[in-house]
Amino acid sequence: MTSVISVDAMGGDNGLTVTIPACIRFLNEFADASLVLSGNEDSIKKALGVDLERFGSRIRIVHATQLVEMDEQPQVAMRKRASSMRLAINEVKDGSAHAVVSAGNTGALMATARYVLRTLDGIDRPAIAKMMPTVSGEVCVLDLGANVECDPVHLLQFGVMGSQLMKAVSGKQNPVVGILNIGSEEIKGNETVKKAAELLRKTDLNFCGNVEGNDIFKGVVDVVVTDGFTGNVALKTTEGVAKMIGSFLKEEFSRNIITKLIAVLSFPVLKRLKNRVDPSKYNGAILLGLNGLVVKSHGGTDVDGFYYALLQAYHESQANVIQVMQDYLANNKHIFDLSIDLTEFKDLQSL
Repeated sequence: MTSVISVDAMGGDNGLTVTIPACIRFLNEFADASLVLSGNEDSIKKALGVDLERFGSRIRIVHATQLVEMDEQPQVAMRKRASSMRLAINEVKDGSAHAVVSAGNTGALMATARYVLRTLDGIDRPAIAKMMPTVSGEVCVLDLGANVECDPVHLLQFGVMGSQLMKAVSGKQNPVVGILNIGSEEIKGNETVKKAAELLRKTDLNFCGNVEGNDIFKGVVDVVVTDGFTGNVALKTTEGVAKMIGSFLKEEFSRNIITKLIAVLSFPVLKRLKNRVDPSKYNGAILLGLNGLVVKSHGGTDVDGFYYALLQAYHESQANVIQVMQDYLANNKHIFDLSIDLTEFKDLQSL
């Protein structure tokens, strides 16, 4: 299948200086893909140069007269109907593209995408889901910041969506789902997490129970479910630790002539390690739960990072992620009947 990816070419801290080189690299490597670039037409044409003619019909430009700023409030951004972000999302809504990629303002992207595309039937709120490396492959973690406060039903829905995403992209027929908690025992955690775990156990998902923060990267689960506040803290902590370890390695390898020699000898090993945990490869996050495939790139990403966000959108569109979810939700409506009676939970919350 030919994948058409819609790109918010103006989004992010660096705009066209990052998005266009990444798009050119992507088109060079994937002959069965084409791009729709939304933004200032003259600026895009200038940035593309001779590549515009070289790629021919594989590039289409949608002129945008407005730009969503990185610090703009979502309600302001949503009123910009001629923004590069809005027009890029419209391409998915209209069926002209299979996915959209943007490095723009996260809040604005989530609000606009939710307004334009709407949520899947059975899903109350979209979640930010991201793949992370583990010792044995990858794990999908959600939510990573879209929903700071969640009730058990939201966490149940995140578990369903994360499981179907992993099934579609990894080929695993029965992904293992865990819920992030402060202990592995069933009695641990707040009432929201405990009730969500109870609901997840009643589904046909391969739910293993609670997982702790140090389990995320062990490869014991395929999906980790959490609220957006906890998930975002876990993500930022992980990024901080990774940067710290990188700084320590550079410092130790540059101490003297001996350590520098060791660094040279260790280069092949260090290169393989970097390839396994390179944050650029995990730059993209999917806004899961919408009637369309939306991939969010980090706002400050470089060309490599945006390229990998495009690559993620390509692979997820090839895997028909949205259709897989729609089919599952349509055929398993009974799952959400489990969440109808939350009277006991709400009574506990009011104490």
